[in-house]
Amino acid sequence: MKDIFIVGSKGIPANYGGFETFVDNLVSRQVSDQLKYHVACMTFDKNAKHYDYHGAECQEITVPNIGGAKAILYDLKALDWALAQIKQHQLRDGIVYILACRVGPFVKKYVKRFHQYGFQVWVNPDGHEWKRAKWSLPVRKYWKVSEKGMVKHADYLVCDSKSIEAYIHEDYGQFNPQTTFIAYGADITATPLTAKDAKVRDWYAKHQVKENGYYLVVGRFVPENNYATMIKEFMQSKVQRDFVLITNVEHNAFYDQLKQETHFDQDPRIKFVGTVYDADLLKYIRENAFAYLHGHSVGGTNPSLLEALGSTKLNLLLNVGFNQEVGEDAALYWSKEAGALSQLLEKAEELDETTIEELGKKSKQRIADAYSWAGIVKQYEATFLAKSGN
Repeated sequence: MKDIFIVGSKGIPANYGGFETFVDNLVSRQVSDQLKYHVACMTFDKNAKHYDYHGAECQEITVPNIGGAKAILYDLKALDWALAQIKQHQLRDGIVYILACRVGPFVKKYVKRFHQYGFQVWVNPDGHEWKRAKWSLPVRKYWKVSEKGMVKHADYLVCDSKSIEAYIHEDYGQFNPQTTFIAYGADITATPLTAKDAKVRDWYAKHQVKENGYYLVVGRFVPENNYATMIKEFMQSKVQRDFVLITNVEHNAFYDQLKQETHFDQDPRIKFVGTVYDADLLKYIRENAFAYLHGHSVGGTNPSLLEALGSTKLNLLLNVGFNQEVGEDAALYWSKEAGALSQLLEKAEELDETTIEELGKKSKQRIADAYSWAGIVKQYEATFLAKSGN
């Protein structure tokens, strides 16, 4: 039995979030009986729970709610917990898998300790955290330094994007990093909901939108997801359909800044509808959008893009490497150049049904071929077992 300690996700079962969804699928779809997962979960509750989830040992790690630094503190406390478990149960030759590069300045001493028990330390470098506009300059500098430390000291890096893997070798070639590419997954099963379901009709009535009558965005409400460009370009276009934005705008200064900058509140087509945590309802909303707009410019394989390709027929993506790698020829692309997106929106309106159907088939096939959870879990299990000497 190989023990795999996973540090860096907020917890399972997953409510939201890329790493949380990944860990949930890795554990709940486990096939191999030669692996035992131990998952650190984050909580603000002083009464931390210890529980079983699909055979995985889950331990909540209590941290104070101190803003951005809480994630760093959680990682460090979770690594201490993993070390204590390994010592106490005399475990050998497993893997500690750290999701994201938050604890680079501290990782060297942990790697040394884990190596004493034959444990390797693996890292998923995630995306370019140091590029995110939400962070101040000193914090961004910390993320870059931290990433360097993680790459330098990790035994192995698992990248969920080929673009990120190439970047790791390009920027940190002096460390000769050992890497592999295993994608993030997506679910392409259709929603069980129908147009007659009460929760469907309630949602559409509440927001005054109709099936096939809207363009859709789902994602975190942050500047690097290019909401400003998408909203400005949509407002400039002659499109009659609505622009529905499913995102977390509560108490968000960026929302007020954007309103001031674009006056989107004066365009009845622009509809911020809050978040949708019901997975089946969200899937129905995706399936019945006329098109999906994706403006993410930072990070690796984006979960919301995979979900869109698996559910929405027509996908209009910002033409950066990450998105092109995923969408290939199953999507249409736009640039941030003035007028580029508004022209594409108007062109999309003129596409015939056959072309849209064809793109929809291609995008679903793309997900089935390269991003199915069953395939991703199989790859992970094979890599864990091969690399840990089994």
